Amino acid sequence: MIKQLKQVKRKIVTFFQTPQEKRHALVGPAKLWKMKQDFQINFLKSQGLQPNQELMDVGCGTLRGGIPLINYLEKGNYYGIEVRNTVLEEGRKELKEHDLERKEPHLIAFSEFNEISLNAKLDVMLAFSVLIHMEDTIVEKCIEFVSKQLENNGTFYANVNLVSHQDSNWQGFPVVFRTLEFYEALASKNNLKVTTIGSLGELGHISGQELGDKQVMLAFKKA
Repeated sequence: MIKQLKQVKRKIVTFFQTPQEKRHALVGPAKLWKMKQDFQINFLKSQGLQPNQELMDVGCGTLRGGIPLINYLEKGNYYGIEVRNTVLEEGRKELKEHDLERKEPHLIAFSEFNEISLNAKLDVMLAFSVLIHMEDTIVEKCIEFVSKQLENNGTFYANVNLVSHQDSNWQGFPVVFRTLEFYEALASKNNLKVTTIGSLGELGHISGQELGDKQVMLAFKKA
């Protein structure tokens, strides 16, 4: 009964949402869009991101984090990759609404990481709220891809669930909890080293969602 009531409530909320709010809800609660958007660019700037650097947004979705990054980076320096083509198309609408097509971002729909062929080596790579929705085998392919595309002095940032909690799902994607040792072993296998920067809450991500704010930001660099 409670589950049915929640479904009805969700349908009512969706009915009254604007097209933009529906787009924003594709990557999480629409009410947290702006906070999560601001967090990503503020975090990357705090880590030294410069406009002349080339950045890849892994799982860029509807360009929640991408819009301010595209605006900040020099023309052509943003790469966004996304497995859900329909979601990426919504991101293109967001891009047009913000008059940022002139910045010529590279938006790439893909199915497998080994399909992606880039000439560029990337200074910064970010997977915000992405690895937590990947099965182990896909994470392995992702880290292998990162090792291949990352500049020698580049950094890959990813927030992950390290607390002990039962796995669940979100919009058809798993929500996975792993150990730091899992990521350390995977990094080592791909000639990378990984360090923890801090919890999202400590870094300024205040969502009111306890598990979300407890996620830990990892930094992967070439070993």
